[in-house]
Amino acid sequence: MERHHLRRLGLVLVTLLIATGALAATASADDDRYTAGSFGLGDPFFPNAGNGGYDVESYDLDLDYTPASRALAGKAFITATATQDLDAFNLDLRAQDEEGHFYTVSRVAVGKDNGPTLKDMAFSHEGQELTIVPRPKLKTGETFVVLVEYAGTAHEVTDPDDSIEGFVPTDDGAFVVSEPQGAPGWYPANDIPTDKALFDISITVPEGITALANGVLLSQETENGKTTWEWSHGMPMAPYLATATNGVFSLTVTELAGGIPSYVAVDPRRTNTAVLANIPAMMAFFSETYGPYPFDATGAIVDFAPHVGYALETQTKANYSNTPGESTLAHEIAHEWFGNAVTLSNWPDIWLNEGFARLSEWLWLDHRGIRTAQQSFDIQYARAATSSFWQIPPAALPGPEVLFSSPPYDRGGMTLHALRGKIGDMAFFQLLRTWYADNKYGNVTTADFIETAEEVSGMQLDAFFDVWLFQPGKPTSW
Repeated sequence: MERHHLRRLGLVLVTLLIATGALAATASADDDRYTAGSFGLGDPFFPNAGNGGYDVESYDLDLDYTPASRALAGKAFITATATQDLDAFNLDLRAQDEEGHFYTVSRVAVGKDNGPTLKDMAFSHEGQELTIVPRPKLKTGETFVVLVEYAGTAHEVTDPDDSIEGFVPTDDGAFVVSEPQGAPGWYPANDIPTDKALFDISITVPEGITALANGVLLSQETENGKTTWEWSHGMPMAPYLATATNGVFSLTVTELAGGIPSYVAVDPRRTNTAVLANIPAMMAFFSETYGPYPFDATGAIVDFAPHVGYALETQTKANYSNTPGESTLAHEIAHEWFGNAVTLSNWPDIWLNEGFARLSEWLWLDHRGIRTAQQSFDIQYARAATSSFWQIPPAALPGPEVLFSSPPYDRGGMTLHALRGKIGDMAFFQLLRTWYADNKYGNVTTADFIETAEEVSGMQLDAFFDVWLFQPGKPTSW
């Protein structure tokens, strides 16, 4: 009897050991499927921008800014879906540097919604990488919410060409533009053009300051010497196109054709702003030329930011550091179609944004009887063949330092005008409408455009695009 019991006990122990080993092996295999999302997505110019392993659906940003001290505090709720089994993932947000610029993160939480199920998570923050370790781990296809609370001192981001962007402090607020790498200078983001999302932005500022963001103004409430401005934008937007510009502005709200609200904010120090009266006509012209306006609002922000020195598209209302000329205004409004609705996939393809906007300037001036598009082309083509302008092909830029140089703009626009002559007006304008309709709210590449141009025109255009987009030197035949 005793030996029989011992034998049975031994069999049980062996069985338990085998089962335990099998469970351990299963657990190990299960754990092995979870990996960290990449901390960069390999853009040729900004390889560490963006993050892998998830897709953002929406941003809900709650900002509090004090211009006098440049203190910016933020609370971001980010809703996303895991695209792989994740045991860690990153957001882009600039950590406080040795000079005390940028931000310290005080809390990160992850959950199924933005209510009580959010639980604090371990995280680390260095450089531009906020690394989050969710527990339980996230499964492919699982939708989750991330809460990030942060605070610090707003500061501009300096680009490879020495221009400044991001949350740029001004004497009465901030000029907020984020192309190409400024978004992490003021909010946590998956900072890649291909991860478009919906945005709700709330900005609290001292009373008397106007705060503007993308989309439609939902409310404006003042309490205890502070005003909170709530904005919502219900169409997909790349992170670099978000804005939160604030300062002393005169804000005029009107309604354009189709019920689209137009928000025009002008710093009172800016005069001679009669050019802004062209906005409705430009909207109508580009809608007729390219297709219906893609967004829920429009407008302009004309700030006093002479140290910035440029205008830049932000979705639904571009930012101007000075009063724009008519061509600049047309350029930025045209970006709503090309750049904002139809957006580049990688930064070396910036001619797809800027070349189309430059051509749009020429078409507008032609429409107004000021100068024909051919004359605008001829002015650029008159540059000597020895000019450095011809040495940078718009679709083969050597580096990010020339991202905003003349060739992607002017030679990009010239490429499109030359294409018009090559395939004829009917096919060309059909191409523009098709390109917009097929890619609205999406992302594109140069190869995509060449393919569409050949499909619409019925012509083989390799030689044409090679000489205009990829080869250095002044084109002489095409």
